[in-house]
Amino acid sequence: MTVGSMRQGTLRLGAFFYATGHHVAGWRHSSSEADGGLVLERYVGWAQRAEAAKFDLIFLEDGTGIRDLDLRSSERTARSTHFEPVTLLSALAAVTSRIGLVATTSTSFNEPYNVARRFASLDHLSGGRAGWNLVTSATDAEAANFGGDRIARHADRYERAEEFVDVVLGLWNTWDDGAVIIDRASGQFSKPDGFRPLNHRGSHFEVRGPLNISRTPQGQPVLVQAGSSGPGKDLAARTAEIVFTANQTLEEAVAFYGDLKERMARFGRAPDDLKVMPGLFPVVGRSEAEARAKFEALQDLIDPVVGLALLGRMIGGHDLSGYDPDGPVPELPETDGIKSRQQLMVDLARREGLTLRQLYLRIAGARGHSQIIGTAAQIADEMEERFRAGGADGFNIMPPTLPGGLEDFITLVLPELRRRGLFRTEYEGRTLRDHLGSRPPAGFGPHPART
Repeated sequence: MTVGSMRQGTLRLGAFFYATGHHVAGWRHSSSEADGGLVLERYVGWAQRAEAAKFDLIFLEDGTGIRDLDLRSSERTARSTHFEPVTLLSALAAVTSRIGLVATTSTSFNEPYNVARRFASLDHLSGGRAGWNLVTSATDAEAANFGGDRIARHADRYERAEEFVDVVLGLWNTWDDGAVIIDRASGQFSKPDGFRPLNHRGSHFEVRGPLNISRTPQGQPVLVQAGSSGPGKDLAARTAEIVFTANQTLEEAVAFYGDLKERMARFGRAPDDLKVMPGLFPVVGRSEAEARAKFEALQDLIDPVVGLALLGRMIGGHDLSGYDPDGPVPELPETDGIKSRQQLMVDLARREGLTLRQLYLRIAGARGHSQIIGTAAQIADEMEERFRAGGADGFNIMPPTLPGGLEDFITLVLPELRRRGLFRTEYEGRTLRDHLGSRPPAGFGPHPART
């Protein structure tokens, strides 16, 4: 198939901010602001730069526990000290005006009413730019902060998540558009029939409602989902409007994309109702040699203890400290961690015959997401190929360091994407839905029930 006969259109781009950058040793590099995790002014600068570059959205991950308590404190703290994301995005809403604001919040250790209220508030504060990245927590370290010793089983986490999102959607829709009228002359603040209780009773939650904040500027915040397991894909096909995923090869990306879009039909949804935006870790230089040198400078800063701990977490929460780092990846039992990422790690190691050391070096930046090292043209080539072939609707850009890696992508790669007609030069609207070209389902109600 020629490029001319392949898919046309433009990419969606997210700026995934990870405190000191996505490379595990990024905080040690001179192009990173190592104190960024707890300095608001750093985030303000990054957000305003991404907005000036016309990114669709800012994306923030989150967790509710420090995972690697056995690491030396300097390494552990560098990766674990950061703001709660909705709080941070509420501050950034005041200093930006167009870019979308997406925060991660888990269904495992929250209540639906609080989450619905939090993101509705962010949507109002930002004038319609909020998005919720729905995840299930996957580590025992998080469970230990909420009265448990171990994380719930994968199937149980997703069962709770399914009901959780139904309750949140229901609460967002307990208010009608135009319910608040503020008519001083008549003394009527809102329409008597403009809002109603939810009266949800399920296996996990009992929630009366209504929500104590009215319909948001977008109708409801944008739903983002990051799961790539079978249950994760089903949940995304039913509810999500953006999916953040990790694929290593073009073939894997096209297969995932096609599978997810086909699943949507079971829930009465059209393929364009959901945008697939895999993670992309770009290291860009004005020559390939320069890009390689940038990457190797980061790789040289990796402490082996940190590299093995990162790999152990990615491969299911296993302690790998007792294994020979220059030996093969051992056969490890499946855990109740992030199952899709466990499988991705094992498949990568087996396909390329990688040792433990080679595998942790391979994922030290992208953590299983696509990693491209090269010139602007080389990076744009791979992005275009995946987009044209039907493997992605856009990408969540994961800068190796912040702000250095973000600035490299903006100044070098974006002009090349624009030259090819693959990315906007101006925003088309003011809300995140305007950027995505989407609206909530008809009537802004919950998505069709599971079948």
